[in-house]
Amino acid sequence: MGQRPGREVRQPHDIDRPMHSGRAVSEAAPGCRAVLIGLTTTPEFGWKAITDSPLTGVTRNPWNPKMTPGGSSGGAVVAAATGAGVLHIGTDGGGSIRIPCSLTGMVGLKPTFGRVAAYPPSAFGTVAHIGPIGRSAEDAAAMLSVMAGRDIDDWNQGVGELPALVLSEGVLKGAQIGLWTKPPYGVVDSEVAAAVAKAVTLLEDLGAYVEPIDLPGEDLGETFRVHWYSAAANRFAAVPADLAHLCDPGFVAVAEAGARILASALAAAQLRRAAFGTAMDRLLAKLDFIVSPATPITAFEVGPEVPGDVILDRGINAGSFAFPINLSQQPAVSTPCGLTAAGLPIGLQFVGARGADAKVLSAARDFERASR
Repeated sequence: MGQRPGREVRQPHDIDRPMHSGRAVSEAAPGCRAVLIGLTTTPEFGWKAITDSPLTGVTRNPWNPKMTPGGSSGGAVVAAATGAGVLHIGTDGGGSIRIPCSLTGMVGLKPTFGRVAAYPPSAFGTVAHIGPIGRSAEDAAAMLSVMAGRDIDDWNQGVGELPALVLSEGVLKGAQIGLWTKPPYGVVDSEVAAAVAKAVTLLEDLGAYVEPIDLPGEDLGETFRVHWYSAAANRFAAVPADLAHLCDPGFVAVAEAGARILASALAAAQLRRAAFGTAMDRLLAKLDFIVSPATPITAFEVGPEVPGDVILDRGINAGSFAFPINLSQQPAVSTPCGLTAAGLPIGLQFVGARGADAKVLSAARDFERASR
């Protein structure tokens, strides 16, 4: 998808002030077409929160090539950050849009589940979403308005119609916001915490009412692990036996662990997920938004799956503010909210009720404008 004529191409150090397309979402014409200019890289099957693979090697962060851009949609965010096209597609089964957007200063939305059709269905089931990545909330909204829609081949979509994608002005004025700062796993980096606190002050200046909350639900990490690992086993089982040795050893280890999960454990995890999803729907019936760090950490050196000072389950720390929202299927957007002392981006996450994709993108757009 190509560069719009006359659009400024900026260097990574300018990305903390996202560009705006100046084009309303409602202008996206029915039946419009896009020119695809290339495919961007991911780790195998999008399985981890960094972007490297035996096939494509290491993808690096344009803000500092010693650092990772995150993953799994790392190639897409690097393309967005360096001006290689305006609009980019990402997949998000546990943060794979929002994590790399947070680590590279881009804007990425995990839509309400079912907003964008998926066919053939993802091996990772109903935790997997498809969404837009760009430099601004308006660009993401314009792209989503074209991507969204019913596809009869996607049985998981359901038959209900979601609200139209029309951005609104001033959605933060008077908004009731729950501030979520305690992730299910790990701790929040001090610079991330400071940037989010500054962002909250700005939200209050815009007229929002912000109160701390804890996310409902228990064993969210284990619930997600059971869903994701068993799905990885399903995906790996489809790899021809004579090609299995070519796969990323880390992905193979996850798939093998998933194959050992009992059917009873998966059923129990599905019930816990349903209870959590219900609790999240109830919470977001009372709140306009949940706001949190998009990731608790910033970009770390390429190579390891997690930073060297973190000892946690695979990649779970980077996705600890992301994967719960895959379980509950609400729309969630990552938008830039500052830089570290080392000049690395920090992301802020807005979460809304299911179906409220336009409202979430409107909040991100209003925050972008106010933080210029």
